[in-house]
Amino acid sequence: MTAVIMMAAMVTPMYAEVETSVGADVVSSYIWRGTDCGSAAIQPSLTLETEGFGLSFWGSYGLVDPADTKEFDITLSYSIAGFSVGVTDYWFSAGTEPLGRYLKYESGASNHTFEGFLGYDLDFMSVSLYTNFYNDDEYSTYIELGAPFTAFGADWSAALGIVPMESALYGTEGFAVTNISLTAEKSLDLTDSFSLPVSAGLTVNPCSEMAYFTFGISF
Repeated sequence: MTAVIMMAAMVTPMYAEVETSVGADVVSSYIWRGTDCGSAAIQPSLTLETEGFGLSFWGSYGLVDPADTKEFDITLSYSIAGFSVGVTDYWFSAGTEPLGRYLKYESGASNHTFEGFLGYDLDFMSVSLYTNFYNDDEYSTYIELGAPFTAFGADWSAALGIVPMESALYGTEGFAVTNISLTAEKSLDLTDSFSLPVSAGLTVNPCSEMAYFTFGISF
């Protein structure tokens, strides 16, 4: 799977104009879909886009606790008229050798997990469905509703995430709400010509009875 995605990245520029985006976030803690995935981290990203197709690389690396799991994800997607579809290859460094090797692909004995997703964006609201289909016998599924809005001089986003069935990945025994979040983003003007995007967000997981407040800086 990863080899196919890499080949697509090399071949695509020969046939179409490709836009490249590079960035990184520094976050006070890594909260994902209502789950605590580690302490403060830097999360670099690289995205190639052309004619609706997207290829993105994303990682997360702990800045404080060396025991935090490293993550490297590759996503291939296609978007048109508000619809999006794609697949993500998640890889995590946890586990003893040879389990932790990146190039080891073997269902049940690998740190890779593949997830397919479908989404539709109405501008004022979005709905997304994510389901694991490789290296996850439970086919863990997550559904999220999102709503962006502008208020009080900032850009806000609200999200509601649910897990419809039992999942060890999300820690649910059946249908459960695992993510209620509200995040504000704005740019801090440091000089007349330089501003720094920052964000702060509150996340509540009713299933685990946990709440998190996080801060992030984007570059």
